[in-house]
Amino acid sequence: MIEVKEQISNVRRSIGTRVLEAGEARVMTISQAYDTDQDDLWDVVTNPERIPRWFLPVSGELREGGKYQFEGNAGGTITTCERPHRVAATWEMNGGMSWVEVRLTPEGDGRTRFELEHVAHVDDEHWEQYGPGAVGLGWEGAFWGLANHLATPEATITPEAAMEWSMSPDGITFLRLSADAWTEADIAFGTDPEQARRQAANTLKAYTGQE
Repeated sequence: MIEVKEQISNVRRSIGTRVLEAGEARVMTISQAYDTDQDDLWDVVTNPERIPRWFLPVSGELREGGKYQFEGNAGGTITTCERPHRVAATWEMNGGMSWVEVRLTPEGDGRTRFELEHVAHVDDEHWEQYGPGAVGLGWEGAFWGLANHLATPEATITPEAAMEWSMSPDGITFLRLSADAWTEADIAFGTDPEQARRQAANTLKAYTGQE
């Protein structure tokens, strides 16, 4: 498996806001450059046979206008599909809807940057308690899975194996370092450092089952 500290340092994170018709939304962006070309990374992101090897089993029609569903997680509608650059979709779960967009950009030397933007209306109470890490730590796990898939393409990381690993010493370290990294992104966004650290601590407790 990819070394935990190496994976954390390979990821970029940022936080922002965007005004939509329904009001102001939070924007969380996470990206990583991978040692593969754009066409291969596009296949990793859109091929229903490869997606479960690093994320979750998926069903539905993976095309523009198609409906999709990740097993035990979100589903929605694919709103944009521009091979091999960009795919966007609604992200519908527990009665709420947000929006996800993935952008793939060549970086030279056979590397490609995978950038994911998640736009969501988050109620103030939830944000005050957890901050950006509530969403960020979930995507960190996906990026970790993707890094391991590309390092060992024949391997499959099942949801059960991923959950077991997340509760191992390495997994707990990964979650803690991820929470720390999102804290720094939150402070850079302008959040009071004490508040950002308190939110990250709450998020870490939720992810490790300590609440």
